[in-house]
Amino acid sequence: MKSDSQLQHDVEAELKFEPSVNATHIGVTVNEGIVSLFGHVENYFEKLHAEKATQRVGGVKGVAMEIEVRLPSLSKRTDSDIAHAIDNIIAWSTLVTKEHVHVKVEDGWVTLSGHVKWNYQKLILTGAISHLLGVTGVSDQIAIKHELANSVVKTDIVQALNRRAQSEAKNINVDINGGEVTLSGTVHSWNERSLVNHAAWSNMGVSNVIDKLVVIG
Repeated sequence: MKSDSQLQHDVEAELKFEPSVNATHIGVTVNEGIVSLFGHVENYFEKLHAEKATQRVGGVKGVAMEIEVRLPSLSKRTDSDIAHAIDNIIAWSTLVTKEHVHVKVEDGWVTLSGHVKWNYQKLILTGAISHLLGVTGVSDQIAIKHELANSVVKTDIVQALNRRAQSEAKNINVDINGGEVTLSGTVHSWNERSLVNHAAWSNMGVSNVIDKLVVIG
């Protein structure tokens, strides 16, 4: 198992290696495998990629994001401009409709509400918004609404785990309550943890995933 100092060195190296991140103004501290990132970046997209780069490093058990988005003067947009841009994204999208998704923008921070049937619809929409000039953050409050029998959801998830994370499936427990899935057990890396979460979300009946998985690698 890596020491905190070695983990800090590896995270710093990964941030410098990631082309979408300028690591100059990002600091890293580590305490018992939990990585804290602090400092500032110039856009929200860069902040997201700094978090993803950190999660890729072996030995990372958790990430605390304390990075501030400081927009350069040329990147600043009015809340109205950002809202119109998001409306255009939704209008041209085949995934969601304006009737089902609502947008609020305050000081560059976007709040999404409404409902969809699949989690991937939320992920694609928030991913597109994260690239917009002037966005400082995104709060995803979109609900997933679709009724499906618990037994079907659980069977689909277990089968997906066996396909995608066969070596780990035996160490993972899946509990269903309505559309809420609780994952517990152990995995050996953050990447495997993400894989298990993706398997759980890849079902139209899942509205929430509670991740109680423990990274032991």
